Amino acid sequence: MDGGGEAGSAPPSSARDLTSGPINSTLLLFALPTLGSSILQSLNGSINAIWVGQFLGETALAATTNANLVMFLMFSAVFGFGMAAAILIGQAVGRRDVDGVRRVFGTTMGLFGAASLLIGFVGWTSAPALLRLLATPDDVFPMALAYLRVIFLGMPPMLVSVLLTMCLRGVGDAITPLWAIAASVVIDVALNPVFILGLGPAPQLGIAGSAVATLVANIVSLIGVVYVIYARDRMIRLRGSELRYLLPDRALLGAIFAKGFAIGVQMLVFASSGLALIGLVNREGSAMTAAYGAASQLWTYIQMPAMSVGAAVSAMAAQNIGADRWDRVRLIARGGIMLNLALTGALIAIVWFIDRHVLWLFLGTDGATIALASHINRMVVWSFTLMGISMVLSATVRANGAVIAPLIIFGIATLPVRFGVAWGLRPVFGTDGLWVGMWVGSIAAAGVMAAYYRWGGWRETRMLPPPSRIEVEEEAMACSEPAGKIAPVG
Repeated sequence: MDGGGEAGSAPPSSARDLTSGPINSTLLLFALPTLGSSILQSLNGSINAIWVGQFLGETALAATTNANLVMFLMFSAVFGFGMAAAILIGQAVGRRDVDGVRRVFGTTMGLFGAASLLIGFVGWTSAPALLRLLATPDDVFPMALAYLRVIFLGMPPMLVSVLLTMCLRGVGDAITPLWAIAASVVIDVALNPVFILGLGPAPQLGIAGSAVATLVANIVSLIGVVYVIYARDRMIRLRGSELRYLLPDRALLGAIFAKGFAIGVQMLVFASSGLALIGLVNREGSAMTAAYGAASQLWTYIQMPAMSVGAAVSAMAAQNIGADRWDRVRLIARGGIMLNLALTGALIAIVWFIDRHVLWLFLGTDGATIALASHINRMVVWSFTLMGISMVLSATVRANGAVIAPLIIFGIATLPVRFGVAWGLRPVFGTDGLWVGMWVGSIAAAGVMAAYYRWGGWRETRMLPPPSRIEVEEEAMACSEPAGKIAPVG
């Protein structure tokens, strides 16, 4: 199955062809807008954290750290479905199957829209219990609850926007998501002080004002993305009779659920690991929580190249698998690893020397907390190079629908291995045992993931089950008539 097939006709003008041309430069050019989007998202979170830290203090910053982890947990519950849809869309683009792209998108949007509303409702009602489960300190709890409940109101537009951007990347469009996120960041950053402090006619909402700014930004961004999709006739747009695709197709729904559930559970594993870690950190007091939260702000930037390159590798590998270009898939994985090591390594080197000069933005003039945050950062930061390797390899195998093995690998590495080591070393190293555990977990994940990529059977996996004999006959009859042929129009 390693043999490469020739690419077919050119894809529609609204899609970027990732199945031909040089591997490394194509991967880089496709990854850069995604990296730009990640930078903007992280910058947005960091600036908002600065607003909260400077205007409301250290306790408020600790409150947003707890609330954001809960939000990530809920987001992870449906993220996998969007990833599965993007992979299916990428494979359909590789096959030059435009109608298939729209069927996948419609099924996913119908499912995702309902799920996002459910998450918003469940999150609002269960927010107090979730924060108690995290052992949120009493002095942090009221602000964390106020912030989290408004954030959950914004979950439906946020999640639908995420789905749209993932599907756009699946068809090779990484520019529209970049502009949408840029607009969202500008609005969010500008409105944060307005609602926190009650500037002008706006009410003074305190920490909830930061969440209100995020809510407004997400709604505006969603409207903008939908407008661009239809104004520029993107491949995923649905019109006329195509709107019936919003009623989920049983076969597609089965594939999206089967693959998306596993990807979502993997996200939940990461989220659960983070929640378990913050639960241990919270027991050390609000100063430790604030230090860990500030260090985490730096880590969001350090993880950006790995996430961006992984997303680019997934989209590019999916299109080439759909086009049966297996000769290119291996080169895509190798190029992704090298690109990730270069970008992540350079970023870590910069952060290593400037961390104290940045941490004060989140922690003010508290020298002891800044020193603690710097210590945590320097113990953990280089482990993210290994995480990047794991993400590139897992993105490659997932592009062909192999989702169970990465789930098991990351699940074992991030929970029993990481916390087993941390628990065992805690009596000797104290809280430093937590950071050593992160290193050991990263080593385990990268090593086993590399072994699975090299020797595992992921190349034999299929995203969709083989068609039945009746479906094959119907397809053959449809393609025998001009009206039944799918024209690659945008």
